[in-house]
Amino acid sequence: MEMWAGSTAIVTGGASGLGAASAAALAKAGLKVALFDLNEDAGQAKAAELGGQFHKVDVSDAASVKTAMDAVSADMGSPRVLVNCAGIGPAAKTVSRGEPHDAALFSKVIGINLIGSFICASEAASRMVAADPMAPDGARGVVINTASVAAYEGQVGQVAYAASKGGIVGMTLPMARDLADKGVRICTIAPGLFLTPLLEGLPQDVQDSLGKQVPFPSRLGDPSEYGKLVCHILDNPMLNGEVIRLDGAIRMAPR
Repeated sequence: MEMWAGSTAIVTGGASGLGAASAAALAKAGLKVALFDLNEDAGQAKAAELGGQFHKVDVSDAASVKTAMDAVSADMGSPRVLVNCAGIGPAAKTVSRGEPHDAALFSKVIGINLIGSFICASEAASRMVAADPMAPDGARGVVINTASVAAYEGQVGQVAYAASKGGIVGMTLPMARDLADKGVRICTIAPGLFLTPLLEGLPQDVQDSLGKQVPFPSRLGDPSEYGKLVCHILDNPMLNGEVIRLDGAIRMAPR
């Protein structure tokens, strides 16, 4: 991680959950962190805790993303690392009680999870390729996207979410190929069941029941374990164009 110390990292969805854990791990490794999120109170608090910056950003809005990245580049230096963790996961079936899935909701999930990840990745990568190489091999930066095991085993009610995460899986390799000759690596992490704010709101017995579904270790993942993988991807230059499942060997059942 020594090569990355002092570099600027942007983490979307950085106010909580996997994003906050990633930002904490990167800050501990000596990177300067900028958090993008819509949750202003939590984002400001986390940024202050990490000695970083917070920007209120709608990742599905290209103008919002560009404005924030311009500000980060001016204040902290051009980003060398982007970790995309912003996302939503509302539940809705393809047909429910005879009614079709709300098209606007489906579009919103795709817009935030998939298109938002692409907008942020493309915007950040354009800055990385314009920067000087950081190493003799021409390395200029790394983008890490967040998919989900739902990309492979989407459950009942996850049709929009699974489609959005499947799209992230699908764009990983071509994006890595697009940027290979420019020294920018692209990887995706597909987490399983992690103790994020969504699950923290569930009763403890429900959390325990979900954790027991994981073969080993039979518990919910800790967001810090996601942050550790983020740092390992940065540190291992041969990781490129890969989707890494971080799931304790779980394979999701239909329900």
